[in-house]
Amino acid sequence: MAIFLNENSKIIVQGITGAEGTKHTQRMLKAGAKVVGGVNARKAGQELDFTEFDPDAMLTVYGSVAEAMEKTGANVSVAFVPPKFTKDAVNEAVDAGIELLVVITEGIPVHDTAEFWAYAQSNGNKTRIVGPNCPGVISPGKSNAGIIPADITDSGPIGLVSKSGTLTYQMMYELRDIGFSTCVGIGGDPVIGTTHIDALEAFEADPDTKAIVMIGEIGGDAEERAAEYIKANVTKPVVGYVAGFTAPEGKTMGHAGAIVSGSSGTAQAKQEALEAAGVRVGKTPSETARLMREIAASF
Repeated sequence: MAIFLNENSKIIVQGITGAEGTKHTQRMLKAGAKVVGGVNARKAGQELDFTEFDPDAMLTVYGSVAEAMEKTGANVSVAFVPPKFTKDAVNEAVDAGIELLVVITEGIPVHDTAEFWAYAQSNGNKTRIVGPNCPGVISPGKSNAGIIPADITDSGPIGLVSKSGTLTYQMMYELRDIGFSTCVGIGGDPVIGTTHIDALEAFEADPDTKAIVMIGEIGGDAEERAAEYIKANVTKPVVGYVAGFTAPEGKTMGHAGAIVSGSSGTAQAKQEALEAAGVRVGKTPSETARLMREIAASF
């Protein structure tokens, strides 16, 4: 099994005609994902030929998410939309009632993200938003929604949730012989949709996920809150890694949310909170992978 995304997921791409949308549609199709159409109001009615990557992938560009869903039965959207248009694109997908929306776009104003997240909540949280500024969701061997490389790991019993895209890829590769049920890149912006806790809850409920890797980073208190959740609700073994042990105070490191203020948001504080919840925390990604290997030996 998998969480959020499986072999039956039907994907549309908002911004499919742009350079990034086109490139990653090709990559998703090569990975076996069922991409069934695209959305661009200004280019509605165009037919895009992706049959080089999937014999059935002659894809129509629709004028809206609602139309695309009606014509294709899509239940997942991946948004490759410029930052200034992303809020409208997300709200459109929420209005249409798409089940899963993966927002890849980087550089969205935090105010816009807060607004569209609040809008989704006010509409009953019917749409699961992953991101923004994230690599997406992959269930290896089943489907791929986003920009995560599909050829670096296999399916298996590990669940992975991560703030960092590149560390997601490294962990997938290091544990490729064991494999993953689903890998979720939640993004590192100050305001995001799906959180560590959301993914932990889903992995806990998935009978085929036997252990979980959680990757966090400096800044905010998401990892501390996740630690509290793990202690109270998660029965499966969890290993963790927190990026940023050597980050200087007050300097943004990579992601907009990765900034330490005083003792708040430090890697050390996050590690201590996780270890207090029974999570084994590695000092490096490779050490974290070794900790998971020790656990996987008992599967």
